[in-house]
Order: sequence, then C-alpha cells, then structure tokens
Amino acid sequence: MSEHPVHIVGAGLAGSEAAWQLARAGVRVVLHEMRPARQTPAHRTGGFAELVCSNSFRADDPAASAVGVLHREMRRLGSLVMACADANKLPAGGALAVDRDGFSREVTAALEAEPRVEIRLEEVEGLPPDDWDSVIVATGPLTSAGLAEAVATLTGEEGLAFFDAIAPVVHFDTIDMGTAWMQSRYDKAGPGGTGADYVNCPLSREQYHALVDALIAGEKTQFKAFETTPYFDGCLPIEVMAERGPETLRHGPFKPVGLTNPHDPTVKPYAVVQLRQDNALGTLYNMVGCQTKLKHGAQVELFRTIPGLERAEFARLGGLHRNTFLNSPKLLDAQFRLKAQPRLRFAGQITGCEGYVESAAVGLMVGRMAAAERRGESFSPPPATTALGALLNHIVAGHVVTIDAGPRSFQPMNVNFGLFPPLDEALPRTEGRRLRGAQKAALRKAALGARAARDLEAWIGARDRVTA
Repeated sequence: MSEHPVHIVGAGLAGSEAAWQLARAGVRVVLHEMRPARQTPAHRTGGFAELVCSNSFRADDPAASAVGVLHREMRRLGSLVMACADANKLPAGGALAVDRDGFSREVTAALEAEPRVEIRLEEVEGLPPDDWDSVIVATGPLTSAGLAEAVATLTGEEGLAFFDAIAPVVHFDTIDMGTAWMQSRYDKAGPGGTGADYVNCPLSREQYHALVDALIAGEKTQFKAFETTPYFDGCLPIEVMAERGPETLRHGPFKPVGLTNPHDPTVKPYAVVQLRQDNALGTLYNMVGCQTKLKHGAQVELFRTIPGLERAEFARLGGLHRNTFLNSPKLLDAQFRLKAQPRLRFAGQITGCEGYVESAAVGLMVGRMAAAERRGESFSPPPATTALGALLNHIVAGHVVTIDAGPRSFQPMNVNFGLFPPLDEALPRTEGRRLRGAQKAALRKAALGARAARDLEAWIGARDRVTA
C-alpha cells in the first residue's frame, strides 16, 4: 500500500463519510476543511457534517421508501453518518430526524479521534497541488469560488446551479398549544418517536387561501445575477410552490391527511402547517416545507398569521443559497474520477445528488473506491437494484428527460424507486384479483426494498470472497 495519504477537501457529510471509510480500510487521510476560518453563506459553525437546512434524514422505513432502503444499506456498510444520526435521533413520526448540533459534534469527535485521519483547517483555494496523487473533492453545493473556477477551467464546462432554500426555526415555548397540537400523520411512530412528534397548526379554507395570496404578494429577496438559475424541485421555496397553483401547498407540505385536531375533532382542517423538533432539548421546531426567499420582515408578519404561531419567536428565519454541481455523466467516470484529471474524485452534492443521506452515501462509496485504488484492488459498485447502486448509476450514467422545449440536462435528484430497475417477478394477487392503486404501489415498494436487501448481501459476499 502506498504511504501517500488520500486528501479530502471538505468535511461535510460526504467528506466526513469518505474519510471514515478510508480510515476503516487502513488508508491514511488528510481532511481539509476551511471552516471556521472561512464560512459559507449557509453554515454557522466549524463542526463537521453541519446540517444547514432541515434536520431530517427523511423516511426511515425500507419497506416503504427508497431513502429508507438507503439508510439500511449505509448502516450495513458501517456508515459514520448513520451511526451518529441514530445516536442523536429525535421524534419525527416515520422520519429519522436528528439533533443537528449533537450530530455534528459526534461526527467531528469520531474523526478527530481516528489516528489515520489528519485534520487541516485550511482552505484549498484552487486545484490541489500536483503531488496530491489521490484527492476527493467533497466541497458540497457551496464550493468556494476559487476551487469552483479552477474546476470549471479544467473541465471547460459552464457551471450549473440551482437555489436551495432554508426553513424558519421557531422557539417551541412561543407556540400556542391551545390551538396547535402534537401528532404524527396517522399516529405513526418512527425512530425515537411516539406517534405525536409534530406540532400541527390548522388552517381553515379562508385562512389557507389568505396565506397563499400573501406568499405570492410578499416581498422577496432579489438575485440579479442568478434569476435564471433553476430551483431544485425537491426543495422549492414555499412562495414558488404557491405560485404553481392555489392547491399546490395543500397537496404538498400542508396536506391535512392523517391528522385530527383534538381541540375540535368534528371539524377537519382544510390544511395543516407542521413543525418538527430541531434539537434534543425540544426547545426549537422547524417549519416543515416552509423554506423561503421572502425578506425577513415579510416572513415574520406572514408566518404569525398561521393559527398557533401568532406570537411565535424565530430562532432562525428562512433564507436562500446557491448550489453548484457538476455535469457528472459527462465529466466523471464510473469510479467518480474526473475524466480530465483522474487523480481527482468528486463526492457528495457537488456530483449532482441531492439530500443529506444521498450526499453521505456517495461519500461512503467514493471513499471505498479511493481505498480500493490505494490498496491496489479493483472495485465494482453495488448493483443498480440496490439504493446505493441506483444512486451512483443516476449520477454517472446520466438522466435526460425530454420536455416540450427539448432535452433537459442532468439535474440533481434524491434517491427514489424510479431509479431502480423494474421488478422481474410479478406482484402477488389478492384472492385472484389484480392489485390496484395504493395497495399495488405499497407492495411494489416493499418488493423493491426486499430485492435491494438480497442483492446488497450478495454484493458484500462477493467482495468478501475476493478480498479474503
């Protein structure tokens, strides 16, 4: 094995996970992080794997969601990020939400204690030095300008970008619980939860439509240079969702299904604004789906019109930041190496995945790729029937959607069952009848998750035999 370390630029979710995987494989790592000396527009601390938007790792059930399958696979492969998330989980219904400060502290402490990881708090301002023969660039969607420009010059690609929005966080003791109530949808208790994990604020038809109108009319932050940059559909500002139609929010983050107002159980809310616990003390709650680019004064005025939030005090108001990512199918090979300079690998959101878990998952796999290369071994990624394999395949194989205006280029995407190959076997029938609707969808998801579990174990077994 070479004595030269693998250098990792960026100690976010992907960089931290990649460093851990390399160290577990016996490979020396130098982890470079520019914070806290130089902050990004969204970060607040110098901690590793800081969560800047939501504190949710989303659904945790592998029988019902693709991200739940991804959770399971990462746990199976010894993910540091998932271990720290599980150790800092908060009640969130069927989702895995974490105390963001405790989570970041635990990731940081684990890497600081790892003898094979050397940490350098410094900025890598351009392309890494030529004598760094193996580098993982995991600088995330907020890559510093110097490094981003250097990569753009090297690849000849114009930078791609989208806006990502941050939701407000409310002090729990300022919420009127005489109007709001605690409940998870359908009373579902997820990791660390009880089935009463969200604060729910009910809206009547009139209140809902007044809110939608105010969102559309509210004063918004303007971005002169970036107005043509597309938003990522998985994290749209709330006012952009409102502009897409008056019922969009009610069928999205404000949907009232699975909830009953105990203060007035005979009246079903027309819409519901939910807040999810944001720290272990339970003193802070973030407004689910309320990421926004409204100006701060407009946010306070508007969100205090929501029943239960009339006297809300905000620990943090919403904001917007610019995310950048590579045209990965064109620029990266199957081992996530930059075709123009193969000593450089990329991991995390800069590759065009979206979401905390996806970013860490790519870091996990790219760390293993770099470790295999350093050890003189070959590396075959997991099959596309697994969540990990499906995600990697989307990033490096590409995804082109034809729309009326012509082909659309590669865009960020969360892991989802649409990335998985179709099932080979037919779904079972119920008493000889063909399944339909929600029942069929649920069985299909469960079958895809079960196949993923089998195929991941087969992949792990094959790798164990090769390295034995």
